[in-house]
Amino acid sequence: MMRKILLLVYLLFSVNLFGFAQLPEVEKLRASLKVVSDSLKYVDDLNRLAMLMYESNVDSTFYLAKQAREISLRHNYEQGKADALNNLGIFFNLKGSNQLALYYYSLAHTNYISIGDSVNMVQTMMNLGIAYHAIGNFEQSIKWFDGAAKMGNKLSNDSIMGRVILNYLFAFPQKFDKKATKDGINKVEKISRRYNDERQLLTLQAVTASDLLSQGKEKEGLQLYLHVIDIGIQKKLFHTAMDQLAFIGDILAKKDSALAVAKYQEALKVSNESGFLSYSKVIAKTMFEFYRARGDNIKAVLYGRKLIELDEREIKLNNSSNIDYMDYALKEQKVAALTIQSQYQVVLIIVITIVCVLALAILIVVKENLRKNKRLTEQVTSQNDKLTGTLLALEQSQTENTQMLKIVAHDLRSPIAGIHLLSNLMIDENNRSSTDLEMLKLIKDSSKNSLILVNDLLHIQFKIEKLNKELIDLAELLEYCVALLRNSASAKKQIINLQVKQVMLLASGEKLWRVMSNLIGNAIKFSPKHATIEISMVQTTEVVRLGISDEGIGIPPDIENRIFDIFTEVKRTGTDGEEPFGLGLAISKQIVDAHGGKIWFERKTDKGTIFFVELPFLDS
Repeated sequence: MMRKILLLVYLLFSVNLFGFAQLPEVEKLRASLKVVSDSLKYVDDLNRLAMLMYESNVDSTFYLAKQAREISLRHNYEQGKADALNNLGIFFNLKGSNQLALYYYSLAHTNYISIGDSVNMVQTMMNLGIAYHAIGNFEQSIKWFDGAAKMGNKLSNDSIMGRVILNYLFAFPQKFDKKATKDGINKVEKISRRYNDERQLLTLQAVTASDLLSQGKEKEGLQLYLHVIDIGIQKKLFHTAMDQLAFIGDILAKKDSALAVAKYQEALKVSNESGFLSYSKVIAKTMFEFYRARGDNIKAVLYGRKLIELDEREIKLNNSSNIDYMDYALKEQKVAALTIQSQYQVVLIIVITIVCVLALAILIVVKENLRKNKRLTEQVTSQNDKLTGTLLALEQSQTENTQMLKIVAHDLRSPIAGIHLLSNLMIDENNRSSTDLEMLKLIKDSSKNSLILVNDLLHIQFKIEKLNKELIDLAELLEYCVALLRNSASAKKQIINLQVKQVMLLASGEKLWRVMSNLIGNAIKFSPKHATIEISMVQTTEVVRLGISDEGIGIPPDIENRIFDIFTEVKRTGTDGEEPFGLGLAISKQIVDAHGGKIWFERKTDKGTIFFVELPFLDS
């Protein structure tokens, strides 16, 4: 059963990926994204890279597809939108959320129909068949498979048919007799060799290995399976490798339990590292049943908890899709509006046919209304722009006032303290008249009160022991921060590369956003034009570490010990003459310290600096 489930998933998405040229193409596409200026070409590259990345990092598939979809919507690029929706379906299918996968596949299929893309129509029909099979709706699954096979047989480019046949055979083996199965496999092999589809040929080798085992040729079958695994891991085709590892584990469990466990654990490790939730659930369940059957309750409980954890992750994944359902609802409203508009046009045509003069009058009225609406929209847009500018000015003014308050409070403290000290000394002197003593005591009391006030101001501004902590998505926070700063980077023709994954953390989102904004803003400020800023994330069981790498002017050794001081005199202008304030790093350090974390920097060997922020998962 596990082998069947895994094969269905891993054959699913090998669309248009002939041979093993994925890794060079990935690098080529990444380089292209840095220089391409055509928005539609940029969308195509994003979608292509999203498809190539699902084998090694499924979260990248989601991020790239989401970005491609947003740009396609802005430019009304239907092909790019359809490809992005299909990639989102792939992401949710791999994460084990089949209902969401069905939703995105359906949207993609509708878009492919509207633009007449027959090859991708066959692809989405096949994907819908597999997704329906995964949720147990076999009637709908067969319907979509039959549709994919019927349309695929009419295509001049029949490369997609190899995948359709293989998935159909694996999904419903009982539907085909031995001759039909053999004919299907032969057809897949011919198609694979014609298009040099080595991935599909590798799958056929796994089928051959299975046949050898069924004939009792265990040694030859296992050797062939190991060969398929080696090639899959070598080429980072983790789906293929994982499937064969899991299947070999099932066989070895009957003869060599230690080796079987090793193979199961290897498959689980690959699935966890690659973010394939559906694989992890199947393998964890297998391990649970394996140990329970052998009476090892401790290890059975361990994998039982792992399975519960994976189920909870799947539930959270489903719950996190509200924005897409909102988007879906908006599209339904749009379709309804277009339907009403179409009905109105039919009535209008009838009216025009009967009374031409009346129709002309209606057209004039409609045109006038459209003109008024357009003018009103322009006025609203103009007012919105003005309000946005005012809001930004107010925020800037508030920031400047806060900085001024900090500086004034600090600078006043020393002279007020001096006045207080001198008044004390003068009171202690002999032969002071009562009038002088009274005046000096007033000066002493006033300076003492002023000193307390200044200390309170400093305390309020910089002490942040009490944090309003809540559960936040660190990746979402970083994406939002980068989105806000991307215009600043674009002004200097800089590129921000964000490589993160979903990490839930108990922290103050507002305070951590300020830290990230300060560090990324500094990277932009102190890096030259055309520089690249890399933002990375490394997660362990106890902490998550963020790295912000720039190609800037660096930090000289003579000031490195003072950059986190609040009132440091180490202030340098940016590469475009940006004004320094010298408080950002000090405030960032206080916020990170308040979270029980650490902040530091390292010099890069060539040029630039890397700032690190390390935050614990446990509430400190």
